[in-house]
Amino acid sequence: MSLRHAILGLLAENPSSGYDLMKRFESSLAFVWPAKQSQVYGELARLSEAGLIEVTGTGARNRREYGITDEGRAELRDWLIGPGAEAAYRSPALLRVFFLWTLEREEGAAYLQEFARRNKERNAFLESLRDGAEWRGDPVQVCEWLALEFGIRASQSAGGWAEWAAEQLTEHL
Repeated sequence: MSLRHAILGLLAENPSSGYDLMKRFESSLAFVWPAKQSQVYGELARLSEAGLIEVTGTGARNRREYGITDEGRAELRDWLIGPGAEAAYRSPALLRVFFLWTLEREEGAAYLQEFARRNKERNAFLESLRDGAEWRGDPVQVCEWLALEFGIRASQSAGGWAEWAAEQLTEHL
């Protein structure tokens, strides 16, 4: 997945300014694909240059609103139905786990316990988003809910695994 496709997906729902896109990233996409303001604005420029989005209006303080073009919709569709590179899984956290043997046992266990704590915190946050949402059942919201539920289940699983791994590390290293 790329930032390009995340922005195209958001613009396929509603024309938006860079500011509005950042709010959407912060409120929903951050748990799937976080982005910084500089990244979003840079990608908006590249998408516009490629003809995948266009300025659809300007607001207060010359704030530009962008909409997806037909070419942008085709790009998004091709990405959605095309073969993905998702099989290549990268995790900085698990890369660290691979080398915990280089640390003292207590340091490795502390890393894993912190990993568990962060996942429990993330899980609580995601559950609060789910529980506080007014679910209307429209297609956009259903897909957001599916992604949110994945995040909830993944954080539960990762947190439980990290607690187990901390015990294993303590017992076997």
